[in-house]
Amino acid sequence: MTSEEIKLRRLVGQHLLTSTDTQTVVKDLCGVQAQFLSHALHGLSIRCTEVNTDGLIKSWTNRGTMHLFSIDDLPLFLHEGRTHFLRAVDTLASDAYINARRKSYFADLIVDAIAHGIDGRDALKAVCEKAGMTDSESRSIFDPWGGTIRALCEAGRICHKVQEKKAYRLCPTFAPMAEAPARIELARRYFTHFGPAGVKDAAYFLGTTQTKIKSWMKALPLSDTTLDGRTYFYIDAGTPAGALPPCLFLAGFDQLMLGYEKTESLFFSKAHMRDIFNLAGIVRPAILVNGTVVGWWNLKNSKLRITLFTPADERLISDTASHLWHDLKQIEFCR
Repeated sequence: MTSEEIKLRRLVGQHLLTSTDTQTVVKDLCGVQAQFLSHALHGLSIRCTEVNTDGLIKSWTNRGTMHLFSIDDLPLFLHEGRTHFLRAVDTLASDAYINARRKSYFADLIVDAIAHGIDGRDALKAVCEKAGMTDSESRSIFDPWGGTIRALCEAGRICHKVQEKKAYRLCPTFAPMAEAPARIELARRYFTHFGPAGVKDAAYFLGTTQTKIKSWMKALPLSDTTLDGRTYFYIDAGTPAGALPPCLFLAGFDQLMLGYEKTESLFFSKAHMRDIFNLAGIVRPAILVNGTVVGWWNLKNSKLRITLFTPADERLISDTASHLWHDLKQIEFCR
């Protein structure tokens, strides 16, 4: 396959050429990364006939990062044996601020409050303070990057609601999948909808080792192709129809950017990697023109700022933006 053929298969697999329903997108893409909800919703909007967040929840999944995903996939993402880095404050074990007994007490109190309709973070904090939580204990329980809230999410007891303001809901009762079939299912989804992709790409996206990826690949009906000495694997769904789209406004933290090892991306050169993946850990919303990232965008108060780092057809980009956002007041290009 050529580079263009591989890109086309990836775009088709990630529903960027033909729209479908929200549940199909989040399942096929192994969720949508959601540190910033607005980016996640944009990532859905460019793939879905209509964005419908009913049946979606938000929690930590792949690579230990926040994702929107289908509530039906709780058994998959919270499968047995899942491991990723957790600080002591993100577990129900003792830490520097609180012992395990007190932490479990407040964890149960939080779950009970949510069950009775008290679901906002500030309201839950007030409940715990009324029950005697000290300022020191609060630093653990309501740690801004996780804390006891994360421990409860990791245990499958609660999850985030799909909204900007932090609020939570109870998870339905479910049985976690066994580790082996869950890992194979995630690999199946990856090579079906992100492929053709390399072993290193899959390890990067799924947050594991290449050795483990290779072991899961043995259970999958994979095809392969080579390009410039690299081998790419995929589950063949037939030759995709269509052509690379003239222009796409991808989301921040878009799966098309996160799905592959960034230093070996086919969508941009290494010289422009930090224009999209900055050193603060932000993955900027990229602009894809004929299959190549040419810049990134920022929308605020109906004013669109487009930063180009390689020459591109500004008229095409402007027309695409105007079609995507009907209430734009201004489009500004810069370099």
